Amino acid sequence: MSTITIRLPDELKARVPRGEEAGTTSQAFILEAITEKVDLAEQSAGFHDEAERRFVRIVETGETIDWDEGRTYLMDRLRGQ
Repeated sequence: MSTITIRLPDELKARVPRGEEAGTTSQAFILEAITEKVDLAEQSAGFHDEAERRFVRIVETGETIDWDEGRTYLMDRLRGQ
C-alpha cells in the first residue's frame, strides 16, 4: 500500500466526520470518498468510450435505429417489459 500526503483546506478538513460520527476512521472515510470518485470517473470514461465506438459504427455503416422503434423499446423497458 502506498502513502500519499494531501493538503486539505481547513474548512474541508472540518467537514470530514470523526470516528463515531462516520462509524469509521477519518482515513477510511477519505479513502471511501476517493474510491467512489474514481469509480464514477471510470464509469464515465466507459460510457464515453462506448458512445465513441457506436458513433464510429454509425458513420462507417450508416445504420441507425428508427426513432419510433427505439422509443417503443424504451417505453416497454420503462414498463418492465
